[in-house]
Amino acid sequence: MIYHHLFKKLGRKKTVHVGIIGTGAYGTAIATQAPHTPYLAARVVADISRENARRAYERAGIGSDQIVYCDSAAEAQLEIEKGHYVYTDNCELVSHIPIVDVVCECTGIPEASATYALDALNQGKHVAMVTKDCDSAVGPILKRIADEKGLVYTPVDGDQHGLLVQMVEWARSVGLTVLSGGKATDGEFIYDCGAGTVTIKTDKTIQSPYVSTITVDPKDRKYLQMIPPGGAAEYVAKRLEILRSLPQSGSYDLCEMTVAANYTVLAPAVDTLVHAPLRITEIPIAYCAAKDGGVFASEGVIDIATCLRAPEESGLGGGVFLVVRCDNAYSHHVLTTKGQIANHDGTTAVIYRPYHLCGVETAISILVAGLLGMNTASDTFLPRYDLVKVAARDIAAGEVFGNDHSMQLTARIVPAAPITRGGHACAHLLTGNRAKTDIPCGTTITYDMVVEPPESVIWRLRRLQDETFFG
Repeated sequence: MIYHHLFKKLGRKKTVHVGIIGTGAYGTAIATQAPHTPYLAARVVADISRENARRAYERAGIGSDQIVYCDSAAEAQLEIEKGHYVYTDNCELVSHIPIVDVVCECTGIPEASATYALDALNQGKHVAMVTKDCDSAVGPILKRIADEKGLVYTPVDGDQHGLLVQMVEWARSVGLTVLSGGKATDGEFIYDCGAGTVTIKTDKTIQSPYVSTITVDPKDRKYLQMIPPGGAAEYVAKRLEILRSLPQSGSYDLCEMTVAANYTVLAPAVDTLVHAPLRITEIPIAYCAAKDGGVFASEGVIDIATCLRAPEESGLGGGVFLVVRCDNAYSHHVLTTKGQIANHDGTTAVIYRPYHLCGVETAISILVAGLLGMNTASDTFLPRYDLVKVAARDIAAGEVFGNDHSMQLTARIVPAAPITRGGHACAHLLTGNRAKTDIPCGTTITYDMVVEPPESVIWRLRRLQDETFFG
């Protein structure tokens, strides 16, 4: 990495002050890592829970005599100048503190996220966007607003979609052809060949109807062995059938891939994604075009995978990957013989990063914005795709739509389209709002099925995005 050279030689200031809004797991990780990160100061954190905001600094090892509650931007500025750490439950004040250079939005609530991000840009602050719910719905217009103001709006290192976008940009920069790209789900399928069982390894709660372990019928166990030449389509289909009782990908996984697709121009092959259970060594076999023995009809696809592995094998839970080739024969020989894992006939290879470090590594994106005035994504961010929601059960009129972790709804990725009556509703314009009518199970939610909230910032931004990009 050359970031330290860039920061030292081209940095616009000695210290970047970041204000963190939202101190869940992700925001807390940023706050706890900041004292150990050169050039970075996280002197203000905000959360609607005053206790959670303060706890972030306590977990960072900051002494109680250095932690101060503030309820105004002026008061916060004075305390930061004294060397204190400010916490607050008044999230609106963060963007109005003069010393803050970058606002890192981590609330996870799309309406709040859009409000705080827009306010930050209007106050002349860069925005590091962690809330992917907001980013998938109105990220392109927020970036356009930032560009017009000479500010930065960026996804972040630490989140899988941000890391995937950077990996795609790196591959293209060295002349590789990206055949597919994606992320691994955090959970992994651990196959005990002797016992014939598959168990999910995850830190998430397993909800009905899913189970944590299945026993595979002996006649099906061959499909959990290495995919043979020409067998990708058959083996992937059978694995999806065999393992369907184990927890599957969530709407949050598809949300991240929607953001990445809008940055990279990679496209989903199917609207719910294939989501194959694959060993790392099988990714270049399955996730390429049919002409190379894979499951996709064409090249340039985005998808997700769950790592299938034996207990003693290395995993990919939480990582990102690309399937690539070199279009020069000699270079491709180098690619497939110097450490990269190739498919059976050597026409594709996988490049992967088997982890993402969440807020621990997000400082890079914040510092690139604050010191260099740049983002850590690609050159363009366009509304190419939308995440939309499907009723997973009957929904009654007046019921509140849940977020990406709710079992009430599943997700699809579809071509982006403006707000119209009867059109598929952008997923995170639903979150927290009410159903206007009864909605049967299996129905894709449309705009005429949701009560539009009054004075909504995210709905207003979405209409501006539609007008800007769709005319």
